[in-house]
Amino acid sequence: MRTQLIICLLLFFTGRTIAQEAIYDQLWNDPKVNERIENDIEKYRKGNAIIEIIGKDKKPVSNAEVTIRQESHEFLFGCNLFALGQLKTPELNQKYETSFINLFNSATVPFYWGDLEPQQGKPKFKEGSSTVWRRPSPDQLVKWCREHNIMPKGHALMYAKNMFMPDWTEQNNPEAFLRQGHKHIAGIAKRYGGTFPIWDVANEEIPRIRHLDQWHKVPDDYLEWCFREAESLFPKNVKMLYNDGTEEVHKNISEYTALFTRLINQKIKVDGMGIQFHIYNRPAMIEGKLYPPNELFSVYDQLSEMKLPLYITEITIPGKDENGAALQGKIVENLYRLWFSTPYMAGITWWNLGDGTAFEEENKAMGGLIDEEMNPKPAYQALDKLINHEWKTNGVFNTNSNGKVSFRGFHGKYKVCVSANGISKEFSFDLKKGEKINTATFHLK
Repeated sequence: MRTQLIICLLLFFTGRTIAQEAIYDQLWNDPKVNERIENDIEKYRKGNAIIEIIGKDKKPVSNAEVTIRQESHEFLFGCNLFALGQLKTPELNQKYETSFINLFNSATVPFYWGDLEPQQGKPKFKEGSSTVWRRPSPDQLVKWCREHNIMPKGHALMYAKNMFMPDWTEQNNPEAFLRQGHKHIAGIAKRYGGTFPIWDVANEEIPRIRHLDQWHKVPDDYLEWCFREAESLFPKNVKMLYNDGTEEVHKNISEYTALFTRLINQKIKVDGMGIQFHIYNRPAMIEGKLYPPNELFSVYDQLSEMKLPLYITEITIPGKDENGAALQGKIVENLYRLWFSTPYMAGITWWNLGDGTAFEEENKAMGGLIDEEMNPKPAYQALDKLINHEWKTNGVFNTNSNGKVSFRGFHGKYKVCVSANGISKEFSFDLKKGEKINTATFHLK
């Protein structure tokens, strides 16, 4: 009898999961949804290019063979780099690095004040100065990024939540705390001012306002203060983002955009909208109750009215439970396609690359793209297919009678190999967003 009951329960839950997945597939396979995604990727992520080949005689070379190979994306595909060099064995560390380099061109570097400067006046900037889990020293991460041509992004200049702060900062004296905050930001700017092209300047202001007891006391214009400090201390070309939580953005759009309106109305520099996407209730997504595609379209359309670049800054999609890895892979592929198609989207950052590398209890979700042995999961394979294959342009062309070839490709950096009349040469070419037609002339000498 007990065995029969167990079998019945298994059949019930299996049937329920299949039914839920069918609902999810119906939403995401809707022809109108896919038509919008594909059309907008084609429209906003690709550009037209014309390459002209000139010979030794300074005349156009006809019928030259031109091979184009896209080497990198202009769009930012990122992940946090918090576990670099901190895994149990050299083999695991190497697999982590290889997996990172293969997918990403951007890395989020941690600047949580409590771990960066546990002892007042002695920030752990230098390589080897920090052994705290998920908090390698900034110098170490910057060096690694430079070696692998990956753009570092700083997170976050000010995040005054008590649990992430040092013991010595002024928790109940706003004026004294801001003096400490100025010194903190100034120290980071002095050392890394020209190193990080993008910063999360302030983090999670909406939760701070709702839960004042969990945060250091600050003035009402704390957000404005953060951005004014950053603007005054960092180079003008550094992009300044404000970052907030999943529900705070997706379920409270007017409250979130009001923060940007405040800054903009006061002519305070803010360069982008940071959007978290941590999901721990996967069943609700599968049932179509949480963030179906048309709801996400609506959210990002409304945010785009601010005319600021959008950045998905932190992503967790659970991979736990039976068939969890496969479901995670399906969800990840759908979300990335939608995000990549969003006109104002400028970057997408996964949060924890490997299972077991998340913050404390968040590890239970098994939200990595690779497993604890640093082997790829279906989600990683899905992103590899998109980022390295489907969303890259490669091809072989022959120049016309005017020595030109034209093509349409994804924005990014290309290698161009030209062969004609026994001569072969390689050139570099940038296909940039915003140009009506990207043109380049290469000379065979």
